[in-house]
Amino acid sequence: MTDEQLVCAAQSGDKGAEEELIKKYEPLAKKICARFFISGGDGDDLVQEGLFGLHGAVNSFEKGGANFSTYAYVCIRNAVCDAVKKSLGAKNSALNNYVPIIEVGDETSPAGPEDELILRENRTEFFAKISGVLSSLEFKTTVMYLDGMTVSEIANAVAKQQKSVSNALSRAKTKLGKLYSKEF
Repeated sequence: MTDEQLVCAAQSGDKGAEEELIKKYEPLAKKICARFFISGGDGDDLVQEGLFGLHGAVNSFEKGGANFSTYAYVCIRNAVCDAVKKSLGAKNSALNNYVPIIEVGDETSPAGPEDELILRENRTEFFAKISGVLSSLEFKTTVMYLDGMTVSEIANAVAKQQKSVSNALSRAKTKLGKLYSKEF
């Protein structure tokens, strides 16, 4: 069955079709999540948010537009970006400022625990700062641009025209320039 046929079956209540879609698109969700960091959580939490986005894509997909794989990518990525942005809010400040306990012999990171903590703190601080001054679209496009996506790829991912994405990036650049020029 094609993805579109599986989606149609899942929308009709076929749990097997939905499970097949989840199995097929979970690696995509993991790949998308690998580029992001969620304060107060781990990679599995972010993958779960991506799978919520996939579930939403299955439920809201309509034939006649983009193919399902493109639509799923956009929905997963948007769910992940929204989760990252929400995690940086004041409501989650206790989670954002935690210090992870690193077990003896944990060699998952090439840097030492101090370096890892500094990187996490810097990333959290950066996202907190920019999310406070940027609109949702500006934040999403900036994060995607920093992840190495082109304006065209970002436009497809957020379902906007390239001109809108370019304008959002330009506004973000101006706002961030003002924000960081005050600090120096």
